Formats: sequence, structure tokens, C-alpha cells
Amino acid sequence: MTVAGLMRDRLATLHPESIEILDESGSHVGHAGAMDGGGHYQLIIVSQAFAKQPLQARHRMVYVALGSLMQKEIHALAIKAYAPDEI
Repeated sequence: MTVAGLMRDRLATLHPESIEILDESGSHVGHAGAMDGGGHYQLIIVSQAFAKQPLQARHRMVYVALGSLMQKEIHALAIKAYAPDEI
């Protein structure tokens, strides 16, 4: 399974209404994290779980859901996390 697929599986715990994962790893070839096998990703996620949560809490929720993927498979992650009424 791809890293994006693993990310989708783990983020399912947040019951997202939508998820978009962009793999930007190709733009970072030669970067230290890329050489260690970690990819660069951009995540756009919409979930009711983010309602009334500050930005830092939303990011923490994503990091907790991704768990160990953040230690090797994901070197860098840009997160845009929205509640459904913010779209």
C-alpha cells in the first residue's frame, strides 16, 4: 500500500468528510528527509472532529491519527484541517 493509502486508513479515525493528499516528494529529491525515505505531503482534511478546535489541536489530532508514519514514512506534512462549516 502507498503511504497516501496508509495515511487515509489512519485518518479514518477522524471520520473525515473529505481528504486530499498531495505527494510533493518529487520536489524535494536530495533533501535529507527524502534521502532517509520520508516523503513530503500536503493534507487537506474536512471533519466534524475539528469543529470548535483551535489550529494546534487539529494538527495534534492529525499527528496522533498518523502515529508512527510520522517517524519514517512522512518527513514533512503541511496540514489544512477544516470543520465542515468552514468550507
